[in-house]
Amino acid sequence: MRFDFISRSKVWLALSGTLIMIGLMALLIRGGLNLGLDFRGGTLLQLRFTKTVSTEDVRNVLKDYGLEKSGIQNSGGNTVLIRTRDLTDQERQDVLAGLKEKLGSYEVFRTEKVGATISRELTRNAFLASAIASALMLVYITVRFEFKFAVAAILALIHDLLVTVSLFALFNIEVDSTFVAAILTILGYSINDTIVVFDRIRENLKARRKEPLEELVNRSINETLTRSINTSLTTLFTVIALLFFGGETTKVFALALLIGLASGTYSSIFIASPLWYLWQKGGKRTAAAPAKS
Repeated sequence: MRFDFISRSKVWLALSGTLIMIGLMALLIRGGLNLGLDFRGGTLLQLRFTKTVSTEDVRNVLKDYGLEKSGIQNSGGNTVLIRTRDLTDQERQDVLAGLKEKLGSYEVFRTEKVGATISRELTRNAFLASAIASALMLVYITVRFEFKFAVAAILALIHDLLVTVSLFALFNIEVDSTFVAAILTILGYSINDTIVVFDRIRENLKARRKEPLEELVNRSINETLTRSINTSLTTLFTVIALLFFGGETTKVFALALLIGLASGTYSSIFIASPLWYLWQKGGKRTAAAPAKS
C-alpha cells in the first residue's frame, strides 16, 4: 500500500505552522519559557544526617512542600546537598523541620541564597552553537546533494526545535539546564531521517527521469517509510523509559527529547520532502549532482 503524502503537502505545512504559531503566542503572552532553578537561582541547603539517607528519601519529604523537582545530591557520607527554589525564612524552617521529623537529626553545614547556574551567556552560546551547526549542515548538504535539499532540511530542523519550544510554552512546562542539552541533541539527531529520504529522492531522480515529480517523491518517502518509523520507534522507546523511570531530574530532558524526536520523524516525512517538492516544482526539474566520495 502506497500513501500519497505530497497531494496534501500544504495541509501538513499548515498544521505545523498553526501549532508553532499557537506556541509562540503562548511564549509571548507568558513573557518566555517557564524557567527553572538553573536559570533563576534559589536556595541551597547542605545537611549532614546522623544516619544514612538516600536522595529518594529526601525527595519524598520535599514532595510534601511542593519541592519534588529540587536538585538533590549526596555529597559523601551522610551529607546531602539540596538546591531548590527561593524559599522564605518560614518555608526554609518548615522544610528543615520536616526533614528532621521524617529522616532524623542532622547538622546544618550551609543554608544560603544561590544564583543561577545557567547564565545568559551560556544560553546564548548554546543557541550560537545551534546556528553555527545549522550553517555548516547547510553547506555540507549543499555539497553532497544540492542547495534546495539543504534549505528544506534546515527548515525541517528549525520546525522540530520550534515545535519543542512551542509545546513547552503552551503547557507552561518548567525548563532546566537539561532542556538546553535536549535541544542540542535534537539538532544533531533530527537531521538523520531527512537525509535518508532525500538520498532516496536523489537516487530516483537519476533512475526514473520520466516519472512525474509528485509520484517520484511519494515513491521515495514510501520506500524509506518503514526504515524511518522503525529507527525512530527504537529510540523513542528508550526515551519513554527514561521519562517514566529516570527520576525527576531527567524528566525535562526526556520530555524535550521525546517531543523533538517525534517531531523529527514527522518532519522528515511531512515537512522536508514536501518543502523540497513545492520549491522544485516551481523550477526546472533536474537530477541532483552525484555525491562526492
